[in-house]
Amino acid sequence: MYEIKIKLDFAAAHHLREVGGKCESLHGHNFIVEVAAESPSLDEQGMVMDFRLLKAKTQAILETLDHRYLNELPIFQGKNPSSENIAAHIFTELARQVDQGPRRISWVSVWESENSQATYRRPEK
Repeated sequence: MYEIKIKLDFAAAHHLREVGGKCESLHGHNFIVEVAAESPSLDEQGMVMDFRLLKAKTQAILETLDHRYLNELPIFQGKNPSSENIAAHIFTELARQVDQGPRRISWVSVWESENSQATYRRPEK
């Protein structure tokens, strides 16, 4: 299995409901997002996919989150904009665009600080 990974970032504000502590107050992060795509075989160019294409598709999704108050976005209505839910959202949107033939998004990680990371992986069938 081959795997490629990219790393991008975005800045946003949020607050987490009913978790207790400081995170219930409005605060912001400079989120780091890592995305991995995998394939058991390579395409005609000898790649899982072009890094530029994966970066562009990921950046387009991150632009909908960048410098936003995440709690106000429709995708987070009724659920906390936690790093876990952000990772799942990015994964779902990317999988719709990237999964083709044997190639697929394998996981997305969201770092809200240098010490705190959440990862959403493709569910096992």
